Amino acid sequence: MSRITLSNLAHSYLPQPKSDADFALKEMDHVWDDGGAYALLGASGCGKTTLLNIISGLVRPSQGRVLFGDRDVTDAETTERNIAQVFQFPVVYDTMTVRQNLAFPLRNRGMDPAYIARRIEQIAAMIGMEAMLDKKARGLTADAKQKISLGRGMVREDVNAILFDEPLTVIDPHMKWELRTQLKSLHREFGHTMIYVTHDQTEALTFADKVVVMHEGRVVQMGTPEELFETPAHTFVGYFIGSPGMNLFDAEVSGAEARLGGVSVPLGAVYGPTSGRTQIGIRPEYVTLSDQGLPVTVKRVEDVGRHRILRAELGGQPLNAILGEGMAIPADPRVTFAPARVNVYANDWRIAPQAAGRGA
Repeated sequence: MSRITLSNLAHSYLPQPKSDADFALKEMDHVWDDGGAYALLGASGCGKTTLLNIISGLVRPSQGRVLFGDRDVTDAETTERNIAQVFQFPVVYDTMTVRQNLAFPLRNRGMDPAYIARRIEQIAAMIGMEAMLDKKARGLTADAKQKISLGRGMVREDVNAILFDEPLTVIDPHMKWELRTQLKSLHREFGHTMIYVTHDQTEALTFADKVVVMHEGRVVQMGTPEELFETPAHTFVGYFIGSPGMNLFDAEVSGAEARLGGVSVPLGAVYGPTSGRTQIGIRPEYVTLSDQGLPVTVKRVEDVGRHRILRAELGGQPLNAILGEGMAIPADPRVTFAPARVNVYANDWRIAPQAAGRGA
């Protein structure tokens, strides 16, 4: 297991990139802790697979270095990095049995047969394939083959890191939840450094200790699920995390209030002057429907079972709010925002409030 350091890292698929727009992966500096569980989260094309491939050695970065512990592995082949990989689509040996597939990485390294047998039983139990160990991989379903790939990726205990690239794409929804739970248990038990690429926020938030959110080739925030939800560092994080995502409104911010459509919105802190496009962001969970506050126009109400979602407009801008079951909608609907939960953004990046005791 290793700490992974990405130093001054960037990558372009063009031979002579001339501008920031030519880079599939914008410059970054990050340290990922030894034994951490990380998720690379973002929409298709945001650069997460490129970053994973650089860490694994399948792609050499245009600039910067990759270190495993204190060792520079930027130019090292994948086989020299002592990692395990699980890809989006199953990679198995069809002529081998499930048992032989799982044992292959261990036998390839000359491990003791008794240890191999014990380890295979452990992994087979984890992926729910104990009854299939002596069946040939040929003829198994796609999700069964992917479970073999997952098992083979996790069978070694001596790896620097385990890398997962959208590994549950072909797995049915119920099994996805079960396997994510098993992956978390495996991480707690053995402490491997794990990096999990996904576009699914549920997968990322339930798997990772820290989520690395990527947008247009850039890491816009690395944080715990709570940090991403409560204090998104970028408007994309606010939009992408949560269902529905964060409400964002163009506003003028001055001191401890924002002006939104001619109406004052109290903020939970004091902010200095802003430049460029200024917005305030509030999660639907922190919007309260009442007969006082900011006037809204109700468009519709969606019942999703455990709660309802109010779809409305505030000053010509869309607004979502979470309503409890049975909550009545006033004849003159208005909303209030929890001041301490309002975030302020300038040109899409979150602004920190002024320290206590400083003036506006």
